[in-house]
Amino acid sequence: MATSGPGATNLVTPLADAYMDSIPIVAITGQVESPKMGTDAFQEADIRGITMPITKHSYLVEDADDIPRVIAEAFHVASTGRPGPVLVDISKSALTGQATFSWPPTLRLPGYSVPGRPSPSSVARAAGLISEATRPILYVGGGVIRARASDGLRQLADMTGIPVVTTLTARGAFPDSHPLHLGMPGMHGTVAAVAGLQRSDLIIALGARFDDRVTGEPRSFAPGARVVHADIDAAEIGKNRAVDVPIVGDCNDVIEDLVRELATRSTPDLDPWRAFLKSVACRYPLGYSDPDEEGLAPQYVLERLGVLAGPGAIFVAGVGQHQMWAQQFIPYEQPSTWLSSAGLGTMGFSVPAAMGAKLGRPDATVWSVDGDGCFQMTNQELATCALEGMPIKVAVINNESLGMVRQQQSLYFGGRVNNISLQRAGSQHFPDFAKLAEALGCVGLMCDAAREVDNVIDEAMKIHDRPVVIDFRVSREAMVWPSIAAGASNDDLQYAENLAPVFDEDDLGMEFAL
Repeated sequence: MATSGPGATNLVTPLADAYMDSIPIVAITGQVESPKMGTDAFQEADIRGITMPITKHSYLVEDADDIPRVIAEAFHVASTGRPGPVLVDISKSALTGQATFSWPPTLRLPGYSVPGRPSPSSVARAAGLISEATRPILYVGGGVIRARASDGLRQLADMTGIPVVTTLTARGAFPDSHPLHLGMPGMHGTVAAVAGLQRSDLIIALGARFDDRVTGEPRSFAPGARVVHADIDAAEIGKNRAVDVPIVGDCNDVIEDLVRELATRSTPDLDPWRAFLKSVACRYPLGYSDPDEEGLAPQYVLERLGVLAGPGAIFVAGVGQHQMWAQQFIPYEQPSTWLSSAGLGTMGFSVPAAMGAKLGRPDATVWSVDGDGCFQMTNQELATCALEGMPIKVAVINNESLGMVRQQQSLYFGGRVNNISLQRAGSQHFPDFAKLAEALGCVGLMCDAAREVDNVIDEAMKIHDRPVVIDFRVSREAMVWPSIAAGASNDDLQYAENLAPVFDEDDLGMEFAL
């Protein structure tokens, strides 16, 4: 809920974030009195027009009698089909008017419908391709999380033996510990996950949208693969990649129907394909080096945080290097234990989103994993946490810079690094995040040595009555690997700095050369 004008416009970024990541939100904003609309009245803003491209639907209410019906419709539209944000803008004259309350017994929304069961013929065609493929891959997106289809996904993978990759929004949809899981694909994905897509002969995309961060340069993406694409939003199918079999429907329904259909069919021997991908994973594991200079390895911090917090904890990341390290080095075994801004990539996401996660799951341990750049955008919300009793825990991966921007400048712009330092000239560690946390009613801790990481995390885990902030002072030089330059082909993936791309004729995948 937000006031008119600046209150409403402050919702633009979160609404765009929710729209990109298919998150159901109902936003209620105030508007000036109906007679003053269009006169540039004090704090007037056409928030409905401003947000039209980034909302699933929007309303302007000028009559108090319409409020119950519109609110009922807004929640229905936001939460059904492909979830998304709905804006309800209510004029001051409606808000201060009088009405007879009447909740609508039924909703009449001409032109709005939710997809039914998937087409049986499409499911049968998909099952036919799966039963013929020798190098299939399950490409799993956030739609599987939204559809609560994780159990069905595991059943499908176990039945077929098809390897699985999970996108940034799908981390936790399939257990990291499962032998068929290859990790996240794309720009900073695992080499095995990228290889699984690039060398596949069939991609079964479930609730994924072939985002550019996954595909890289689209013309060179998985050139030998046919595609089965299942999504609840028909507009996504074929938008970024030509599709052989489209399936429109809820991912849970699609997976159930595929399992039923495949139970009547035989499938090829996938042992050679799985062995190849296992060899890639063994040859190119995720890893890191300890920093040469003083400071912590950020990967080590997150690795230990994942172990000590356990699989039941919820991790909420901001955007940047810490986000990628958090999805790489924290294991995710359960759905909805990982939250981050994906499609919009919004810095400052972590602390407010962690507050929401704690309110939704008050018994769970909620860790906000933030960078020092992101944290300085929204850390004031810790005061709300302290006042309202939301004891989240914050791990600030503090490298005193906008690390991902520095990495991009270093690697792809000739090392011309500028406007990325968050360190005050002549001093170190400014601001002092532990002291800032104390000023906001939280417990503030600091760690700058590997030998103290476990102790400080244990100390934070024992505090349940207030928010806790740990300032992990990590190396400035650490980079996220593997990496693919924006807009480059996935074939140009680099495993580490100063190494040639791994996808060449002398190295990876000769058994499945195209």
